[in-house]
Amino acid sequence: MTERVEDTVVRPAAAAGRPAGAPSAPGPVPPAAPGAVPGAPVRGRPPRRARLRLTRVDPWSVMKTSFLLSIAFAVVTVVSVAMVWQVLGAAGVWDSINSTIQEGIGGNDVASFRIEDYVGTSRVLGFTMLVAAIDVVLITAAATLVAFLYNMSAALLGGVEITLAEDN
Repeated sequence: MTERVEDTVVRPAAAAGRPAGAPSAPGPVPPAAPGAVPGAPVRGRPPRRARLRLTRVDPWSVMKTSFLLSIAFAVVTVVSVAMVWQVLGAAGVWDSINSTIQEGIGGNDVASFRIEDYVGTSRVLGFTMLVAAIDVVLITAAATLVAFLYNMSAALLGGVEITLAEDN
């Protein structure tokens, strides 16, 4: 008969004299269920469930986690804007905009017009870095504030109830 994990008991006194990895001494065999076929696999117990209540969130942990996640978000934002700007430049979008403006407006004043002077890569990346830095501060502050507000509302209302189940 197959021994189940939950039926195995390790006794410290008995385990002290055996080498590591040696099988444990056979324990009591559980009684077979009525009508069970000898040698057939034994069905385990149903998964355990636990109902828990989340009553407090540590604001310091929330602040540290949200700070790191917002830094990651800022890096992704800056890299993605740089990539999009480089793809637009390689596709000739800026030259197309320059020629369209020169043809549409015409005249000598527009002949030296370049859109890159106004929305160049360095300006856009600088603005993106500024916005990303502001986002880091705002996201961190907002998440920490939400943690404090959750703690106050959980103290008043009891928190969020969660049911956890064990996997088989």
